Amino acid sequence: MLGIGRGSREGVMSLEASIKNCGRTKQWSVALRLLREGLRLGVQLVPGHYIAIASACRKGGQWQHALSVLSDMWKAKLEPNVIFFSYNAGISACEKGEQWQRALALLSEMWEAKLELDVISYSAGISACAKGEQWQRALALLSQMWEAKLEPNVISYSASISACEKGEQWQRALALLSEMWEAKLEPNVITTMLGSARARGASSGSRRWRC
Repeated sequence: MLGIGRGSREGVMSLEASIKNCGRTKQWSVALRLLREGLRLGVQLVPGHYIAIASACRKGGQWQHALSVLSDMWKAKLEPNVIFFSYNAGISACEKGEQWQRALALLSEMWEAKLELDVISYSAGISACAKGEQWQRALALLSQMWEAKLEPNVISYSASISACEKGEQWQRALALLSEMWEAKLEPNVITTMLGSARARGASSGSRRWRC
């Protein structure tokens, strides 16, 4: 399939480039086939191969394969700072697959491995909690971001607000929107979300009143 020599530098680079291309086009299944073909031809895997595969699985929402890649990286005894990037991809894949428990488990593994989580790590975890309607856990992660001296971005806030809306925590959602205003994050997005939160909150309140 690849037409490369066993263990050659050209083979290593060709395989990595091919897998990355599959990641960009969300062809995760092709990426996995390329990896197996490379192994069959004797290509020595480097960190870039694993990271490219994890990225392809993330974009394809293939959380099971993303977790398998992480396991393989630990077995290959790669440096933790290299595995870090695949953890973020794994958390994002779990978010896309609506596997919030597994996403939180990956975050816990990162803490245990003493990996320094970044905004992407937390935001992916918060997004996973939002999809799982776990607003308490989402806000706990947002709070941990501040404790880690990381500034939440639009994705972090948006996911937290979404989690609060799903949990009918309108006051908390509006408080977060206020924080976004103060941080001057995407005012157009904030305006839209503010109107949505207010409308849902008012609707919920009126229903309770009629009862």
